[in-house]
Formats: sequence, structure tokens, C-alpha cells
Amino acid sequence: MSQQDDDMETMSFKEFEDHDGEDVSDENLEEVNLNVILDVPVVISMEIGRTNISIRNLLQLNQGSVVELERFAGEPLDVLVNGMLIAHGEVVVINDKFGIRLTDVISPSERVKRLA
Repeated sequence: MSQQDDDMETMSFKEFEDHDGEDVSDENLEEVNLNVILDVPVVISMEIGRTNISIRNLLQLNQGSVVELERFAGEPLDVLVNGMLIAHGEVVVINDKFGIRLTDVISPSERVKRLA
């Protein structure tokens, strides 16, 4: 046994309980776990469309250039949270600001499937 092994101690940890000393049920555990993340900021963005262009064409862009997107006019926008598609919607104007009305929200189970 080395000197380093002699200096190590075994640690033991107490089981977690809720603040009343009662066991936490699965239902309460989900609520507790969700409460931990409710104030975490996320980035929500709306995507009108995409396209691929060469660097040559990118460098030729200037004021007044038009870039054609792959999405057709009138198609719903994609609503992304941290880059993940969560819904589709249409543009609205509210008090002179743009907004989006959600027309189709992707179910949580479908979102989980898309992670794989």
C-alpha cells in the first residue's frame, strides 16, 4: 500500500429527503425537478427559411440583393428553442412589434424522439 492510499478515506452520504422529512413521491419529484429549471433562460427564435449558397455568391451580396429561400410564401414559420424545433406559426403584428401566433405545437414525446 502506498502513502497515497493511506491518506484516503471512505465517504458516506445521507439519503435525500424533502424538507418535511417525508419521502418524495414520483409526482412530487417531477414538480421539484421542474421547479429547478423554470428560471433557466432559453433562446427562442423564428425561422423564415433557409438556403445554401456558395462563398462566391455570399461575397457578392450587397444592399438590395435578394436571397431566395427554400420555403414558399404563406408556409408557417419554424419556432425554435435553443435550436430545436418546437412549433410552427404565423407572423402577427402587436403594438407595432412582430410576434408569432402558434398554429402547431410539436408534442413533447415527438421532441424527445427528434433528439435521438
